[in-house]
Amino acid sequence: MDGRGRPWRDHRQVVNGVLWRLRTGAPWRDLPERYGPWQTVYERFARWEADDTWAKLLEHVQIRDDATGRVEWTVAVDSTVNRAHQHAAGARKRGTWTGTNSKIRAARRRARHSAGLGAG
Repeated sequence: MDGRGRPWRDHRQVVNGVLWRLRTGAPWRDLPERYGPWQTVYERFARWEADDTWAKLLEHVQIRDDATGRVEWTVAVDSTVNRAHQHAAGARKRGTWTGTNSKIRAARRRARHSAGLGAG
């Protein structure tokens, strides 16, 4: 720093504030006082994001830990399926049932209905 303005708040305190915010998902304004003013923590976070400091730190840690064998590069594929609630099935959505789609559905209903009548 060239002597202008205030001295920087301790990096450790600010980084801990950023980590707290990312871990909890809380708004910046709810940052506990022990990390300093939320504006300071946010501004440092945003500045370091803009100049790729966070990416450089992550890359440095990954390279260091990989060199010492502390990182296991495993790929995991998750086939989890999230189903909609039973009452959500078949619900109409605004603007999607008009035009060609509704004509196709009507033709399919008529075909099923006529096939059902002739089968008996």
